[in-house]
Amino acid sequence: MTKPNGISACSRRRFLRKSAGTMALLLAARAHLPHGAFAQSGGPEVTGAKLGFIALTDASALIVAKEKGFFAKHGVPDVEVLKQASWGATRDNLVLGSEGNGIDGAHILTPMPYLMTTGKITQNNVPLPMKILARLNLDAQAISIASAYADLTVGTDAGVLKKAFADKKAAGTPAKVAMTFPGGTHDLWLRYWLAAGGINPDADVETIVVPPPQMVANMKVGTMDCFCVGEPWNAQLVNQGIGYTAVNTAELWAKHPEKSFALRADFVERYPKTVEALLMAVMEAQQWCDDFANKEEMALIVAKRSWFNVPKTDIIGRLKGDYDYGNGKTVAQSPHFMKFWRDAASFPFKSHDAWFLTENIRWGKLPPDTDIKAQVGAVNGAELWRAAAKTLGVTDIPASDSRGPETFFDGKVFDPESPETYLASLAIKHTA
Repeated sequence: MTKPNGISACSRRRFLRKSAGTMALLLAARAHLPHGAFAQSGGPEVTGAKLGFIALTDASALIVAKEKGFFAKHGVPDVEVLKQASWGATRDNLVLGSEGNGIDGAHILTPMPYLMTTGKITQNNVPLPMKILARLNLDAQAISIASAYADLTVGTDAGVLKKAFADKKAAGTPAKVAMTFPGGTHDLWLRYWLAAGGINPDADVETIVVPPPQMVANMKVGTMDCFCVGEPWNAQLVNQGIGYTAVNTAELWAKHPEKSFALRADFVERYPKTVEALLMAVMEAQQWCDDFANKEEMALIVAKRSWFNVPKTDIIGRLKGDYDYGNGKTVAQSPHFMKFWRDAASFPFKSHDAWFLTENIRWGKLPPDTDIKAQVGAVNGAELWRAAAKTLGVTDIPASDSRGPETFFDGKVFDPESPETYLASLAIKHTA
């Protein structure tokens, strides 16, 4: 029998069975693809990703991108920004990946993607290739000192602590100095500062690991003598009267790189359009965070219980560049406030990554024969940043992957073209 439209009943039944089968296959495929992978044609391959963060002010761009709708604007509304307990937990969840109930990427200490890619900090030394897509900020970490050392008025010169630390070691109770992860940025700032003052961080003190949100509580009960961490924890220490800030890390190296936004390399390879969307959202959030007209709102957002769970007063002052060091020193409108976008803060300069690798060679975290150029070439995604910035309409895109030679507070110069010369100039370093 033929229907009025010219299609036989038999043909119609075959067509319906075929259509139903096709739809079933499509639905099955969709169920096995993460984050709603059937995005509109030409858009992101998936509509979300799981991104980790630690409660530190330099994670603000990821939080703001979620709260202010920048992820949604760029076609990835299902991004989850998930609090991590420590940098170790961040590493472990990156190893798991979102398919293993972990995360796809994170706000992260810049050296960590390299240490993971080389397998230096992963279980059984199994490498996990990572990709750095953007820098999240410049400057504004700090080294804080316990109130017990108030009479020394410690500043950029760590040498004033040398005798006190030597006395503690001689008494069998070596000074404890805390950082957030071995080989991470805070570890390297603390080590550089101590070594410049003639204190060997491997021999003269005991270096311990404490997650950022636990720094103040540990200082309060007297388990450490000093620590290096990002904000708002240094400000909180001062606000609670437990200690004081010795030095803003920008006083050691002005406009220094700090945290990065990184993803698992397999995610980057699998979802290039999604990666571009994530990058554009983060870039817009960085621009928003860098606008001083937004600082009050930004502080209110990240201070929420769901994010940092701290009083706004622990965040807003230093966010605006107003520093109360807690030892009688105050600086209004300091040039060393946290930069999210200005001064090319978002661009992941390869020369900066080369310094982090060189310092990790200095302290024995990486072997002396590490091919710095090859490692940076594999992990640093400057070309991805440029492509996303161009799509976003950014005009001030750095032409070079290098910011050139960098000068530190003690006069040392790091030339990314000659890391070995820099290493040779350093008096205190790891010895096997």
